Order: sequence, then C-alpha cells, then structure tokens
Amino acid sequence: MVAAQRGGPSGRNGRGSPRRRSDAARRAAYDVLAAVADRAAYANLLLPRLLAERSITGRDAALATELGYGTLRGLGTYDAVLAVCSDRPLSELDPPVLHVLRLGTHQLLATRVGNHAAVATSVDLAKDVAGPRVAGYVNAVLRRVSTRDLEQWLALVAPPRETDPDGYLSVRYSHPRWIVGAYRDALGDPPEEELEAALAAGNDRPRVTMAVFPGGPGRGEVMPEGAEPSRWSPYGFTLPGGDPAGLVAAGSAAVQDEASQLASIALARTSVSGSSGRQEAWLDMCAGPGGKARLLYGLAAACGARLVAADVHPHRAALVKATLCSAPRGDGGAGGSAGPAAVVVADSTRSAWRGGAFDRVLVDVPCSGLGALRRRPEARWRKAEPDIPALAELQRSLLRSAIAATRPGGVIGYVTCSPVPAETRDVVNAVVSQQDGIDIVDAPAVLPEVPDLRSLSVRFAQFWPHRHGTDAIFIALLRRTR
Repeated sequence: MVAAQRGGPSGRNGRGSPRRRSDAARRAAYDVLAAVADRAAYANLLLPRLLAERSITGRDAALATELGYGTLRGLGTYDAVLAVCSDRPLSELDPPVLHVLRLGTHQLLATRVGNHAAVATSVDLAKDVAGPRVAGYVNAVLRRVSTRDLEQWLALVAPPRETDPDGYLSVRYSHPRWIVGAYRDALGDPPEEELEAALAAGNDRPRVTMAVFPGGPGRGEVMPEGAEPSRWSPYGFTLPGGDPAGLVAAGSAAVQDEASQLASIALARTSVSGSSGRQEAWLDMCAGPGGKARLLYGLAAACGARLVAADVHPHRAALVKATLCSAPRGDGGAGGSAGPAAVVVADSTRSAWRGGAFDRVLVDVPCSGLGALRRRPEARWRKAEPDIPALAELQRSLLRSAIAATRPGGVIGYVTCSPVPAETRDVVNAVVSQQDGIDIVDAPAVLPEVPDLRSLSVRFAQFWPHRHGTDAIFIALLRRTR
C-alpha cells in the first residue's frame, strides 16, 4: 500500500489541484465514519459501494473494512482513551478531527499497524480532511495514546469493576451502559463470564452466511470451494471470505443469517389444523428487504401455497420484489409449483389483513437491532433506551394485526433481531394476555436440533452470537385456536 505522492512544496500537482496525502484505504474508512455521523448512513451498505467505486481491492480493501468497522465497534472505548489524552473536550473538536483520532486510536490499540505508521498516516489524513493546522494536535494526541496498550488503558479509564460492573463492561466492550443492562436482563442475571461473552461477541467479525432457495439447486451444487454448510439450516452455508455478490447476482443464494433462516423454517414446520391440511396462502407482513420472504416463498411453494409479501415502504417492497424475482424456479417440491408471490405496499398495523385468510403469518417486526451488532457496527450508537417503548408499542400493534390475519388453526411467527425482553417476551405475553383463542407453541421444541434456545422462557426461542454463532434473533410461535 503506497501513499499518494505529493506534487511539490505546495502539495499540488502540475494542474494546480491539491494532491491527497492519505492512502485510499484510510480515506475510505474515514468517509464511512463521516457518513455514519453526518448522514446516519449504514456502514455495511456504504463501504462496499465505496470500495467498488474507488477500485479498492485486496489488502487495501481488507484494511479499509477493518478500520471502518473496527473503529465504529470500538468507539466507546476509544473515546474514553482520547478523553484522557486530549487537552480539549472531545465535544468541542471539529468532527473531521475526531474521526481521524478515532481511526488512529483503533490502529494503535487494536491492529498490527506499527505506532509510527499509525500516527504518521493519521496526520496525513487529518491534513487532507481538516487542513494542515490540526496536524500538530493530532500528532500529539496519538503519541500519547501510543504510550500504553489497550489493557493498560482499560485499567486506567474504565470504572472499577467491583463498584460499577456495568460501567466497567461498557467501556471494556464498547457498548452503551444501557445495552449492558439490557443484555444482563435478557440473559436472566447470568454469571459475569457469560455476560462478557455476549458483549464480546458483539465485536466479532462475522463470516458471511447465505441461503439457497428451496426447490432450486441444492446447497451442495451452489457452495463455492472452501464454504461450510450451516450447522442447523439445510439451506445455509458460510463463505470463507470474499464477496458474495456473484452468488447473489446469479440468484443461486442470498445473504441471510442462519438464525433468520431458522425463523422461517420454524414457522413452516409448525403444524396447522383445519382446512383438511390444505394450505393456500402465507403472509410476510414486514417483508423488506426480502431475506425471510425469499425462503418463505420456496417453503410455501413446496406446500402448494402462495406467499403475499408486504411492506409499508415502497422502496423496501421493491427490494422484496427484486429478491423474489431472482429466486430460481424449481418444481415446487412435493406439493407442486405455486403461483408467483404477490408483493404489495401496505401498512400492516391497519386493517389490511383482517379477516383471517392466511394459514401462516410471519411478522418480523421493526426493532432496535441490538441482536445484529456484529453486522451493523454503528447500531449500538443509534438507539437509546427511551426509544424502546415506542418500538414495543409498534410491535404489539403488528402482532395483533398478524393474529387478525390468521385463520383459526393457523400459526403466527413473531420475530425480532433483538434479545431485549421489552421487545420480545414482554410484547408476546402482553398481546396474548389480552386475546382469547391464542396458544403459545413451544418454539424450542420445533427446532430440537438447536441447543440452548430456552433463555428466560421455556416456550420462546432466543438465539445468541456467543452460544450459536448467529445473530441474537428471538422467535415466538403462536397458534390461533378460534
């Protein structure tokens, strides 16, 4: 990796425009941090596009990914260190300077980049994005950071574990304090070792997991060399590395976490009653961007049923339609081929689905996203504890609509990508307690091949990254009895 050459004393090329001092990988990582902070961008969507647009590949692409995602994950820890090393409050720094300092701190404390290179490249980046006047300040702060390693800094900046365990874990594992408390509640006041494992898993770099389409080419035909089949989903596999875009473009597989696949599989496995066992229609109420809908589409076709996929946002409904259209066509399995799925724009909190016409309904509700912190490194800084009650109100409304859309004897799958009790068991228990004729199905029993799913309830299934290597997805299965 070679830094851009300077064009003379003024730092300009022969045409009078300024030359960039920083290298392409670090600049891409910086641009991701700036976009996340300034425009609420999603790092996992923006960074691949930047790498492609700028033709950053190989080791440089790997470095940009590590710096961008790693800095976002470690933000809480790095800010605690920088607050000690800076003679100015971080809140008073210009955002470009703070982004550069965070990137430099990540290189110094969490990568193999040498101290001299980490400081020098950060100074060059600061000159590019904030001007030459800040170079001395950035150099001085990062040199102070380089005087200790991460463990030494944690011993200095983290609250005492004995008197403030949540504060200690918040700084050590770079999670907001309220999330530490929410995880503690979700795990049922666990041993500290398990809580630490759950928080540490949020900082892991997950492998890409994909799913083939039921009724299309089998997993063995699709998996590239070096890929490994998923442990429990018969449709899933993980890539050893690289970009999944080729498989996605070919329609042979789609990116989907294994727990997400198992949510669709669990709904399809749960027995329905009435109508002589014949199934006609399934519903995915919050289908965008289409991962679970794609798998449900294939599973419904195998039963001779048609899938209706809905989303309140037109652009997300368009993504669902594109995802389903790219799925390979098979013979529909034993039940024969079903008709094409219907994709509609609809607000599922309203009365669009009342009437009980569907055999199976999936409601994958909008949530805090705290179960996917490995894949969405900025998510932990986007939500705050006061956001949860409004989300829970929406989740209860959607679940009530899902029940109203289900025929007697049909089943509902309530799914969140969160382990927080206020978004999971509390929502289900509140809705079920207010309605007659609803049974809670034993979800872990529907997925007997998966160990350790029973968390705070024997009836609900809760996945965890540190236990299952998946996102922390929650599954509740309900049956409408009348």
